[in-house]
Amino acid sequence: MKQNELLLRLIRCLLAEQPRYADMEIPAQPEEQRQLLRSLMNVREPGPADPEFLEMQDAYLQLRLRERGVTDYRELTPIRPRLYLWRGDITLLRCDAIVNAANEGMTGCYRPCHACIDNCIHTYAGVQLRQRCGELMEAQGHPEPTGQCKCTPAYNLPSRFVLHTVGPIVSGALTPWHEGMLKSCYLRCLETAESAGAESVAFCCISTGVFRFPAPRAAQIAVETVSGWQSRHPDMDVIFNVFSEKDDALYRQILADC
Repeated sequence: MKQNELLLRLIRCLLAEQPRYADMEIPAQPEEQRQLLRSLMNVREPGPADPEFLEMQDAYLQLRLRERGVTDYRELTPIRPRLYLWRGDITLLRCDAIVNAANEGMTGCYRPCHACIDNCIHTYAGVQLRQRCGELMEAQGHPEPTGQCKCTPAYNLPSRFVLHTVGPIVSGALTPWHEGMLKSCYLRCLETAESAGAESVAFCCISTGVFRFPAPRAAQIAVETVSGWQSRHPDMDVIFNVFSEKDDALYRQILADC
């Protein structure tokens, strides 16, 4: 089945699943159709999906993955042994585990087409990821504490695992608690990755977006924490994933100074 045909069938399935959207008109342009599909996936509640839908979704997302292009971290040049810096889309990075900057609900971002990493990871992993996260949260029975980590399969992403961690929210002055919780995010993710059998993990810039942790201090904590952990666990490759030129320059300066 061709990509455009899969796209339309997936949209129709999701529209049929939610009666409030029954009269919604499907746009004619492929890019607008992709945005609609993403929006419908973003607002879908955790829960099982029809096996036929999942088969079509997985085929579609794999086609999109090949179209968008994957970067294998092993083709990158390390900054120093077993430590990498890569600027790009973490949903296109092939490594064992990628880190998702989640919220305490842990089931992803529900804002249609929002640009946050949580939204992007759930979109390109597929609806199975939200279902799995929902199961974990239902079993836990309470919101996810700051500074911890949960591991799930990555489904349609090029990685094997997604490590979900809730970073500290900074609403005023930065405090030792904020710094300690951010350090905990990195340590718990590294420990969880090791326990899962991962040999490589890619970190996004945890808490520096809408959680408002100052990026320079966050990067310093990230580098110091990872470097200290690698000195005791030399078999784990770590990739710092950044998205902006500013963050790329920031990490390069900190890595050069340490």
